[in-house]
Amino acid sequence: MSAAPTVPAGGSEGLAVYVHLPWCVSKCPYCDFNSHTLRGSLPEAQYVAALLADLDADLPSLSGRRVASLFVGGGTPSLFSGRSIESLLIGVASRLEIAADVEITLEVNPGTVERGRLADYRAAGVNRLSIGAQSFDAGKLRVLGRIHGPEEISAAVAEARAGGFSNINLDLMYGLPEQSPSQALADVRAALALEPTHLSHYQLTLEPNTRFHHQPPPLPDEDTLWEIESACRPVLVGAGFERYEVSAWAQPGAECRHNLAYWRFADYLGLGAGAHGKLSSAEGVRRRWRIAHPQGYLLAAAPRLAGERWLVAEDLVCEYLMNVLRLREGFTLAAFTARTGLAAQQLAPSLERLRDRGLMTLEAGRWRASDQGYAHLDGLLAEFLPAAPSPS
Repeated sequence: MSAAPTVPAGGSEGLAVYVHLPWCVSKCPYCDFNSHTLRGSLPEAQYVAALLADLDADLPSLSGRRVASLFVGGGTPSLFSGRSIESLLIGVASRLEIAADVEITLEVNPGTVERGRLADYRAAGVNRLSIGAQSFDAGKLRVLGRIHGPEEISAAVAEARAGGFSNINLDLMYGLPEQSPSQALADVRAALALEPTHLSHYQLTLEPNTRFHHQPPPLPDEDTLWEIESACRPVLVGAGFERYEVSAWAQPGAECRHNLAYWRFADYLGLGAGAHGKLSSAEGVRRRWRIAHPQGYLLAAAPRLAGERWLVAEDLVCEYLMNVLRLREGFTLAAFTARTGLAAQQLAPSLERLRDRGLMTLEAGRWRASDQGYAHLDGLLAEFLPAAPSPS
């Protein structure tokens, strides 16, 4: 196994910060995120204090970093009050330099939106909302275990606009149990009618350790999924959206900068129960992850780490390409070297083979997945996976 290469320290490059708030009203049967059903009162002040204590412990490794984006995810962050979110953001700003144009996103469940709360988030400094619609079909929402109905999605968007938000994402799933192409298309049209700036349009998959994985519902077959994608794509394009990532569509200029940091293999700090982070330095690239269970996280001393590891060369190649090839923009060989510290020449044989097979293109110095490669991304990425060891 190769040793960790030397990677240039991040310096003043923008840092992404992810904050995980792990509690939900109930656990959805498809969800494999680190979310926990809330029992009893929400320990808001205690949890915010723990988050900031963890940040304090990490400050020595963050010298010179400016926060370019901050994403509050979950769980259901909208269970937290505007006052708690404000305390969190003030605490971060008192410890780290914040970019003047920082993007601050908060995830919202339409079933937890209280009147006036979204305005409180905006006043606290949040400037982008991600609303978990998932579907506009009441029956499908019940099957998915969601606590909201279609009317609450519309109400949440209206409340967001009244509260001063103009940058709004809607999460929308397709490939739902027994979903037809016409039903999936109706969901997209209903979402577009609310005029979001961004749409996360992703396929429902059966993830391990979920109820759907152990008790699979009847999902659409591959032909139906292709029909759904083929029907939805031109409608999104016609509404002025561009597909800049496999499952992300945006109006021009409204791409999620925080998620772009992940996909471009930039550095990010993870705070909160189960949060993961990736930071580069002169010593290499290191991943760290926090204690996952909320109670264990709260009771532990900072830094509340569950583990960490330095990425070796094979990790870096695979992880970089698994992220960046999700993007329509692709990558340059110079960017690969800057992010990984590795010589780009090692990619040349695989890239040329993929171009010969019509799965990748090279235009103006940028390698991208072709339309065919984008449709078969898993197969394309297999080219860069380490070879399995030969049986002895």
